[in-house]
Amino acid sequence: MIDVTEILVHWHAGRSLNEMSGSLGVDRKTIRKYIAPAVAAGIAPGGPARSEAEWQELVRGWFPELSDTRLRQVTWPVIGEHHDYIAEQLRAGVRMSTIHQRLRDEQGLTASVASFRRYVAANIPEETRRAQVVVWSPRQAEAGEQAQIDYGMLGRWLDPVSGKLRTVWAFVMVLCCSRHMFVRPVLKMDQRAWTECHVEAFGFFGDVPARLVPDNLKTGVDKPDLYDPKVNRSYAELAAHYGCLVDPARALKPRDKARVERPMPYVRDSFWRGREFASLEQMQAEAARWSAEVAGRRACRPLEGAAPAAVFETVEKQALRPLPADPFVPATWATAKIGPDIHAQVDKVLYSVPWRHIGKTADVRLTATMVQFFIGGRLVKSHPRKARGKQTDFGDYPPVMWNLRPRQAAA
Repeated sequence: MIDVTEILVHWHAGRSLNEMSGSLGVDRKTIRKYIAPAVAAGIAPGGPARSEAEWQELVRGWFPELSDTRLRQVTWPVIGEHHDYIAEQLRAGVRMSTIHQRLRDEQGLTASVASFRRYVAANIPEETRRAQVVVWSPRQAEAGEQAQIDYGMLGRWLDPVSGKLRTVWAFVMVLCCSRHMFVRPVLKMDQRAWTECHVEAFGFFGDVPARLVPDNLKTGVDKPDLYDPKVNRSYAELAAHYGCLVDPARALKPRDKARVERPMPYVRDSFWRGREFASLEQMQAEAARWSAEVAGRRACRPLEGAAPAAVFETVEKQALRPLPADPFVPATWATAKIGPDIHAQVDKVLYSVPWRHIGKTADVRLTATMVQFFIGGRLVKSHPRKARGKQTDFGDYPPVMWNLRPRQAAA
């Protein structure tokens, strides 16, 4: 369900079949199969934006069999009988579609190619799968098409407030067409910093690129994988709000994001070395000024000596997507188990959850003001966020316990 939804989101964003096939690791015939119902329904690339939930609802109607997880229990053991043969063929550089075809024609394999790909992604080591991947030569990026993102270590900084040496990292976003870059120093590389840096970068450029290519960092990507990277929920919310795609680079493949890797030494030398800063806030303000007035005006060799800021203003800016009208509300996600006392601990605070969910593990969404508990994708409880202590809604207790409370109080 998630894979097909991702295919439709990328297709609706206007990406070609060749680009989707190379990026998502899916054969073009398979992509055509999954976009066919959308085409028949009159949906066209570049049409009105749709949320991920809307796409999932359409996919359930078009492909009801995808929501039945029992199919995996039936097909995977059949594919597993050929495990050693599959691994051997992959090491020899044979494509997965060819291996599936040979097993189907010569061994009578009845599993679909989609099930075969899912089995390989889950059960064959990534090092073995890499052997049959064809890496295309890089091409000149189109205006507004792509931004590459990475962290790079700047060095050690003596914090005047605490008197301690702190490691400073640089968040860098580079627009691939104009090479215009945004740099923001941070002391932590957690989900909140990752999200805030993206918001600041979009504000700096004034617009949003169509596709984001981050490194496989845990702050943006929960599961680095060649074929099926899992973007964490905070990052997915940000991408949905700004209407852009997240297409993570492959693990240990710096060439996938070469346009942000190469400027890192320049950032350290030109912005960082030999300078002193009184605070993190001053450092971040100086980095934004340096990005616009120094890095943006430098003579860039890939642009034949033109300045990135000039190319951005004349070529790329009008191709970017406008910022949404509403500001983005940053959120982080965690998991918490509901204890026998109906409370779950989140960020050192106990919050009550309805008693029916005792023993379950909930996905928890935290904003600056709110804590929300989701079980099975459904919102089951919301609380105002507290800094410490305990937050209890007595209506979350079982009815019998609730009825006993007044009697106990009277006694």
